[in-house]
Amino acid sequence: MTSISRGTPPTPGRPQAAAWAAASAPASSQRARFPGWRLAVTAGVAVLLVGCGGARDSAPASQAAAKVNKDEITVHQIDFVLQQQRGLRPEQTEAARRAILERLIDQQLALQKADDLKLDREPRVVQRLEAARREIIASAYLEKVREAAVKPTPQEITAYYQSKPALFAERRVYNLQEILIEARPEQAQALREKLAASRSIPEFLEGVKADGLRFSANQAVRAAEQLPLASLDAFAGMKDGQAMFNAQPQGVQVVVLAGSRSQPVSEEQARPAIEQFLLEERRRKLAEDDLKALRAAAKVTYVAPFAAPASGAITGAAGSASGVLPGSDVSRGIGLK
Repeated sequence: MTSISRGTPPTPGRPQAAAWAAASAPASSQRARFPGWRLAVTAGVAVLLVGCGGARDSAPASQAAAKVNKDEITVHQIDFVLQQQRGLRPEQTEAARRAILERLIDQQLALQKADDLKLDREPRVVQRLEAARREIIASAYLEKVREAAVKPTPQEITAYYQSKPALFAERRVYNLQEILIEARPEQAQALREKLAASRSIPEFLEGVKADGLRFSANQAVRAAEQLPLASLDAFAGMKDGQAMFNAQPQGVQVVVLAGSRSQPVSEEQARPAIEQFLLEERRRKLAEDDLKALRAAAKVTYVAPFAAPASGAITGAAGSASGVLPGSDVSRGIGLK
């Protein structure tokens, strides 16, 4: 960690390849991810499966929201799609229902033409339908496993609150500046030394330019809960004006704490978010452990040209990218408001 005086933020270079996430996603919206399927299935695929299954005529007429030629769009279909909408405010519900109905009408028209053309018999369509079916059923099983998770006790919530001062009692809002420098691995040490010797970020970047290296810059304000939990303590230990250096496979990342302000959160304020976060972690762990047990009990034989996974091979979700602030991790907080 290098302490440097704050200068005028540099003018951003070319657009950053992976922009930071805009805000922290509520933990209640997070889902465990596993190889081979996604737990969130688009409503369009689900409705397509229903349409191809012939169940679209079974709904009572009183539940019809619209008729499309000889077929009906039901209230149940609208409600199913509506349930997938996260963070919808009550006053937005009616407008959302109408918008969903219009999309379902368009979808039904396309489905009717597909039926006329017998597209459901085409090999690629059959393959996609089967893949969607597998995904939906496997996801339903994992959701069933997750339901066994037990809510955390008040004592566990208090313990978590006290164990994360940087997230709660000593919470700060950080004004961060990220600089990504394209460099070869052997150039990283020289850049580290150049940063330590610089009196300001503009001076450091002038040296980077003089070396003929390309870089991009991005600046954002992030509250503690919007930072990767694994990196939060490192940020909490930084003082305004300090920089964090991180060598990456494609170059160097420098994160500068341009400024910060204290904004603590009481245990009472944090309690609902902590409870949801801990519950989601337990659900994720249950599903993960269940899959491990299923693998251990099953006989899995790899057939050529696929060999058994080598030691250390990735068998689950891919690990997060290297870096202090990988783009995929910025939004991983516990959903404090």
